[in-house]
Amino acid sequence: MKAVIYARYSSDNQREESIEGQIRECTAFAEKNGITILRHYIDRAFSAKTDNRPEFQNMIRDSGKRLFDMVIVWKLDRFARNRYDSARYKATLKKNGVKVVSATEVISDGAEGIILESVLEGYAEYYSADLSEKVVRGMTENALKSKYNGGTLPIGYMIDSEQYFQIDPLTAPFVLEAFKQYAEGATMTEIRDYLNEQGVKNTRGQSLTYNSVQHLLNNRRYIGEYTYRDIVVPNGIPTIVPQDLFDRVQERLAKNKKAPARYKAEEDYLLTTKLFCGYCGAYLCGESGTSHTGTTHRYYKCVSVKKKRTNCHKKSVKKDWIEDLVVSETMKMVMDDNAIEAIVAMLMDLQDQENVNLPLYEQQLKEAEQGIQNLLNAIQQGILTKSTKGRLEELEAAKEELETKIACEKLAKPKISAEFMTFWLHRFRKLDVRQKSHRKMLIDTFVNAIFLYDDKMVITFNYKEGTDTITFDDLKASPVAEKSGSDMDCLTAPSCIDKKDAGKNLALRRWIFAHKSK
Repeated sequence: MKAVIYARYSSDNQREESIEGQIRECTAFAEKNGITILRHYIDRAFSAKTDNRPEFQNMIRDSGKRLFDMVIVWKLDRFARNRYDSARYKATLKKNGVKVVSATEVISDGAEGIILESVLEGYAEYYSADLSEKVVRGMTENALKSKYNGGTLPIGYMIDSEQYFQIDPLTAPFVLEAFKQYAEGATMTEIRDYLNEQGVKNTRGQSLTYNSVQHLLNNRRYIGEYTYRDIVVPNGIPTIVPQDLFDRVQERLAKNKKAPARYKAEEDYLLTTKLFCGYCGAYLCGESGTSHTGTTHRYYKCVSVKKKRTNCHKKSVKKDWIEDLVVSETMKMVMDDNAIEAIVAMLMDLQDQENVNLPLYEQQLKEAEQGIQNLLNAIQQGILTKSTKGRLEELEAAKEELETKIACEKLAKPKISAEFMTFWLHRFRKLDVRQKSHRKMLIDTFVNAIFLYDDKMVITFNYKEGTDTITFDDLKASPVAEKSGSDMDCLTAPSCIDKKDAGKNLALRRWIFAHKSK
């Protein structure tokens, strides 16, 4: 029998010791019953009232590969505390030839075992619901008294022995100063730097971030307002910030939220780090300028030209024009069945190169099986000696060990099929290239590098022989060229594009790792 162990704890009150104890008892159960453990699936700080547990879902999916026969849990409530989820996922496991076994609860396989298992699952669900009601009731009572109910403690407060909020004399003045500075025009970044210079830390002892300051300036507890669920208690805790100052800060926050960004984000330039000058090999970076009419124009410009490092004469190119052209050519490649087949073939080769153990184990297993078959043939012909019997036992033990190793490798590094890769790549054909997120996804996945000249560009895609040269003279009559207003006139030919080949395997390997879990 081959099995996996599933362990879980549900709250921050439980730690790794809980997991270690579960693993220890499940392992002892497996050893006592001659069961081989292939893998541990562990969910930390996840409640069993929901099935939204990452490792639990991975275990259910892996059961479909039929590599193990059993899921061992410390107790059944580790598997689920919801009868619907328990029945649903046990049915899925049963369909895949896997059963759930408790290491500490003795449940027979007969009719009485079904009743006992149902009682245990029902009790687990009752216990969870009852505990939840008691916790909520207790926290509601605390809230009505404005007592601390747990969670992140705001900077500027401390909790006394009776669980009431009290002002922290060391950090509260900095909170008040932060509100005053923001009301007087300081930015959140400046306030963050000021607080960090003063040595103010968050409750985890870490330096403050931009988001920490934003949360601080929005926190209504500083005006004494205590909230818990639907309960709001004005003046329930000591006040640090006066109401009029807090209101002025909220007005400025609302005003700045509606204001346009001061600078265009760099990520809006989709070809950053992929677009190179065809003449000097430097990056083309994004830049913008405003005309006398107030219109903002965005371009890609060679870094060498911008910083005057060389005598490179590459002209700037309009951002929208070049990005539309690259997206258009990439979509043509995606629609080409031959190109997709080439990408899939390359991905399969890379995937095989990544896992060197699995092919070796599979070859050794074939040799062991062939050896066993040869010995069985010899026994059928009447050849049976002590050495024959001993060799047969060795080969059978080796076969069992290799089957376990192969199962472990497949669970640790699941192999993606060529059919799934093809299906996944075909999904790109349905992208809406008018959406920025779809355009970015398309470029990041398929485009390795673009070498731009004044009269053409050379695109290298993420697969062997995936190179395409586009001459701009051929685009003059196209809608893309008409709206670009491009004035490119140089006829220099590309010198070499092999310098980006080294990046192809890396990009494809990243693609494999990114999509193995999907």
